[in-house]
Amino acid sequence: MTFPYDKARLDALVADVEARMADVEKVSRQASQVQPRSRGLSQADFAELSRFANSSAAPRELKELARRVDAGEMSWEDVASGRAANDEGVQRALQSGIPDLQRAYTAIQEGNDPEDVISAGTPRPSGRGDDDDEPNKFTEDAW
Repeated sequence: MTFPYDKARLDALVADVEARMADVEKVSRQASQVQPRSRGLSQADFAELSRFANSSAAPRELKELARRVDAGEMSWEDVASGRAANDEGVQRALQSGIPDLQRAYTAIQEGNDPEDVISAGTPRPSGRGDDDDEPNKFTEDAW
């Protein structure tokens, strides 16, 4: 039985594989030098999260989670890292923010600047609803 490829064809295939392997090594070296933009949440971020979770603006589920964190059952780091992801209280607290996340995701998909979406936060409650001059949740003023 003879080999189905001639030597020239085999040499070309080997050269192609070697070139691709060199490209893989080059990309691997480049990827290892990339620094992530964020190393996760800072202690200041956790303090802000705790402040909000203990505020009157926080949903009930998040307040309950904050109570558990304050009691030492878990830490905000456990929540942020996913170590507490299987906890029912954590899941309820995270699900309470899903509508806001969906609005933010939609706004970003529509082309809004992510920084603007973040700074907008939760829409303000509208005025009485019967006065066109009252500010509403979409604009700072009616005109």
